[in-house]
Amino acid sequence: MNVIRYEPWSFMSQLHNEMNRLFDHGTRVDENGSLAATDWVPAVDIKEEADRFVLHADVPGVDPKDIEVTMEDGTLTIRGERKNESREEHDGYRRVERVTGQFFRRFTLPDTANAEGVSARGNHGVLEVSIPKHAKVQPRRIAVKAS
Repeated sequence: MNVIRYEPWSFMSQLHNEMNRLFDHGTRVDENGSLAATDWVPAVDIKEEADRFVLHADVPGVDPKDIEVTMEDGTLTIRGERKNESREEHDGYRRVERVTGQFFRRFTLPDTANAEGVSARGNHGVLEVSIPKHAKVQPRRIAVKAS
């Protein structure tokens, strides 16, 4: 005999999540607390290495020439657009899960980031942004003279 767990609130929880997703779609709050209109938000990984920061953003289906990366006042901004493609309907059924339209992400970087050396490249749907660090200032030993 199989035991079936009855969870009466799981349906309500799922409905609540779907309603939140429906009403939140298209409006995101950036780091400054202001609303930014966007159609989708790419997933991003940020890694700190000894000499640089590396950011990987998943942007499948986006041509690298359609991505704009800017750095101003310690803030890195990535914006772009995934273009619509033609879709055909067969037998009246249609399912579209891939989101198209504009995306926008903004990151505040630490003071150690060197804005002059930022580089970006796209490869197989992944945008890699490399942000070098300023050379670390080494402490200087000062000789104390006897008077």
